[in-house]
Amino acid sequence: MKLAIVGATGAVGHELMKVLEGSRLPIDELQLYASPRSAGKQMDFRGETLTIQAMPKGAIPADVILASAGGSISLEMAPKWVEGGSVVIDNSSAFRYDPQVPLVVPEVNGEAALKHQGIIANPNCTTAIAAVAVYPIYQKYGLKRMIVSTYQATSGAGQKGIEELLEQTRAELSGETLAPSAFVHPISFNVIPHIDAFQDNGYTKEEMKVVWETRKIFGDESLKVSCTAVRIPTQRTHAEAITLELERPATPEEVRELLAQAAGVEVRDDVAQKVYPMPLTATGKYDVEVGRIRQSLVFDQGIELFVAGDQLLKGAALNAVQIAEYLHEHGALK
Repeated sequence: MKLAIVGATGAVGHELMKVLEGSRLPIDELQLYASPRSAGKQMDFRGETLTIQAMPKGAIPADVILASAGGSISLEMAPKWVEGGSVVIDNSSAFRYDPQVPLVVPEVNGEAALKHQGIIANPNCTTAIAAVAVYPIYQKYGLKRMIVSTYQATSGAGQKGIEELLEQTRAELSGETLAPSAFVHPISFNVIPHIDAFQDNGYTKEEMKVVWETRKIFGDESLKVSCTAVRIPTQRTHAEAITLELERPATPEEVRELLAQAAGVEVRDDVAQKVYPMPLTATGKYDVEVGRIRQSLVFDQGIELFVAGDQLLKGAALNAVQIAEYLHEHGALK
């Protein structure tokens, strides 16, 4: 199997390399591509030193391409890569809402990946984390409404987001002021209820991504979903408070037991011992942490939970590799 990473030097590219190190994929050759300014740099993989190449203007000689170089590049190049015989697993938003392109979280709708026409889309990181936690509940008890409030780390805005948090925090502690650039307001000692552009309905695009993508992944366009997305001053791992109105009643104990058996989920729910999901404990984990599972005080058939997931892993790199593994295990790759 020949596998390529496009955008190898970015944050997600680095995570892809780490995940592939322990992957079940039988990789015979790994190719790394990035911008011309990164060409010639070297990265280690499974005991070998690989040289980064400048991305070509046409096809890439690989069976699978994991693309994480941005939407504009994917829109322009992915069709050319497919024409060259590659399967493209794209981490950008370029193809997520294309009805011909599967949007896949393997624990939820892995079979959709088998129906691809050359391109498979990775969902938004916030959606992927929520989907892993919520889908088992949706499957067993049905779901009328889903209300999500997110607490999203600065790394969601890339390395520049982390650097701005650290620089502003140092400045603040020194009695100085540092103007924001990665975010619209200072992020140190602050939370910002504004991620991506505001839409005509008053929601941001980040919030609407959770609505659109959850419906597509679950295969349920009637599902009512609402989201408020908030940037918080942490470096890595998104957290989400989720309220569910179920079609059939469920107790917190039943939901806890169900999620304890669910793929990709780690139940951390022992409030007596102060055990619950946190970015501090979820960072670097493949599984999504779920806890604070309790009966809703608003909906008669409602469950509330708190989720924390590493958005660079399950929200990006890990999910992409899992899609490739799913294809391979089902004989859909060389």
